Amino acid sequence: MGSFQISRLRPILDWFPAALSVLMIALESTASMSADNTSRWLYPFWARFLGPISAAHWAELHHLIRKTGHFVGYGLVSVTFFYGWRQTLHRMAVRHWTLWRRASVAAVLCTLVIATLDEYHQSFIPSRTSSPIDVGIDLCGAMAAQLLLLLVVQLVSRLPRFRTA
Repeated sequence: MGSFQISRLRPILDWFPAALSVLMIALESTASMSADNTSRWLYPFWARFLGPISAAHWAELHHLIRKTGHFVGYGLVSVTFFYGWRQTLHRMAVRHWTLWRRASVAAVLCTLVIATLDEYHQSFIPSRTSSPIDVGIDLCGAMAAQLLLLLVVQLVSRLPRFRTA
């Protein structure tokens, strides 16, 4: 494949991780991933490796597992959007730190839109619940991932071998 063909595919390839993450959210937003259904396979997994617990404790733990899934999952979604924005802004010759900050803000905003649309979609599925609190958890996961990402970039850029002369 020639460099011309690769350069034409680059924008598509740059956004492919974000498209996959949105597809994953869409698949997880179905009735098959409702709380009742995830409990059916999560509880046996928990009981096998960590021991059985009472139904009341499991209900609390299952709720925490699901909300942690929101936080971590949407944090990862924001990272994929960050990558797409970073690559796009880089091609537009945006300066280094401005590029990183803009890509981070755009990633959080894109994640907020996806989280909102996901909850709206779930409001039409009888076995799912739709909650603005989940959107808040998703947004917090996205912001935490971006802050962590920017912190790591800041620390790595201070290492002597990564500095430019």
